[in-house]
Amino acid sequence: MSDKPVVLILAAGLGTRMKSHKAKVLHHVAGRPLIVWVVESAREAGAGRVVAILGHQHEEVRAVLDARYGQGVIGVALQTKQKGTGHAVLSALPALEDEPDDRIVVILTGDAPLLRPTRVAELAEACRRTASGMALLSTCPTREVAYGRLVRDDSGMLLRIVEHADATESERAIDEMNAGFYAVRLGHLRSDVASLDADNTQGEFYLTDLAARAAERGGAAVIDAPFEEVSGINDRIDLAEVAAVAQQRINRALMRSGVTIVAPAQTFVDADTGPFGRDVWIGPGVHLRGKTQLADGARIDVGCILIDTSVAENAHIKPHSVLEDAVIGPHAHIGPFAHCRPGTRVDRDAALGNFVETRNTHLMAGARADHHAYLGDASIGANANVGAGTITCNSDGFSEYKTVIESGAFIGSDSQLVAPVTVGRNAYVAAGTTVTRDVPRSSLALSRVKQVDVEGWADRFREAQGKRSKRQEPSG
Repeated sequence: MSDKPVVLILAAGLGTRMKSHKAKVLHHVAGRPLIVWVVESAREAGAGRVVAILGHQHEEVRAVLDARYGQGVIGVALQTKQKGTGHAVLSALPALEDEPDDRIVVILTGDAPLLRPTRVAELAEACRRTASGMALLSTCPTREVAYGRLVRDDSGMLLRIVEHADATESERAIDEMNAGFYAVRLGHLRSDVASLDADNTQGEFYLTDLAARAAERGGAAVIDAPFEEVSGINDRIDLAEVAAVAQQRINRALMRSGVTIVAPAQTFVDADTGPFGRDVWIGPGVHLRGKTQLADGARIDVGCILIDTSVAENAHIKPHSVLEDAVIGPHAHIGPFAHCRPGTRVDRDAALGNFVETRNTHLMAGARADHHAYLGDASIGANANVGAGTITCNSDGFSEYKTVIESGAFIGSDSQLVAPVTVGRNAYVAAGTTVTRDVPRSSLALSRVKQVDVEGWADRFREAQGKRSKRQEPSG
């Protein structure tokens, strides 16, 4: 008997209740499209192959799968017309024509991101062990839903599944409902799906009718699963509720691994972030997105947003800073209210202070820009200091140019460095200077106009303004 199951993912639906321009399975939970969650569960459960059954916006969904897993790694079958779940599986069978009859096929829905890999493996194993060659998940919903009911005989064997739309009042009173996940031995699946008809209220080919076929072979195995784990997504309310559960799982796993999360309900961490080291500290309102990584002792303070950013050990990201595609070195300090745009690299013990913005800029060890600066396309040497209000003028509107500040240089406040330009090692740039050519090593660059003091000017000015005001007063 073949060991690794094939997993089919039902992902062809229109998702009209989402009221969206994009396919339902492309909506995100914790940074992942819904369909990626299901693929991940299937792969972690040991699937030999995964085939997504697509329909609406199939090219867009395929592009997402190819981008993440490699072109063609996740197989695709097309359901060109929406004729029900049974028809969807029938559309996928040609993709399995080379598989043996004893292969276990697990069928999952593409909008259930909370299904655990262990449950998928359990479902496949139950199918493998049962004489009927079929297993399915049941659930007892915690809210009113229009799920199919499981109808059993007096011995407890599953006789059939009746869809909500076709059920009688007594059948609708049954608490045990179909969760929509199945495992079927491929030989049975081939014959059973081919025998389905659309003689029902919705005029569709129901995959649930396979339960009646399995009853003829002794009955399908039924595994109970928590409703929270198997509930699908129909609208934006469902999406938000599922996302909250997924986030709770992520945060709890992080805390168990040695991460402090001060306010778990106010902390949002994408599923694909990590790894995170021990003694990481995360304040309230933090968002960690994409491939963000945090090393031992990193501290991410209140309201920060990190996207695809690496933070080394004992670095401190201070409140309300935004970092994207940045690399932060050990013991570095960022913020508060700093903005590190893509290409920012901050080395050991370097610092970017409040309201500093960087882009494509490298601060070497010990360099500092403590407040109110813009540093774009710049290289800032070790232990250099950039004063408040400094900007690198890196673009002429067409091209971008680099500024080099060598180690130990001191840039006075309110300076403008017009790139391409280099400030040499240990050089000084006086406050208010506009640097338009290279500054030699250990030199002072100064471009201010000479200060002139006019004695008594302020008093004469005020007196003249006062006389002017009196002349302009309206007459009585």
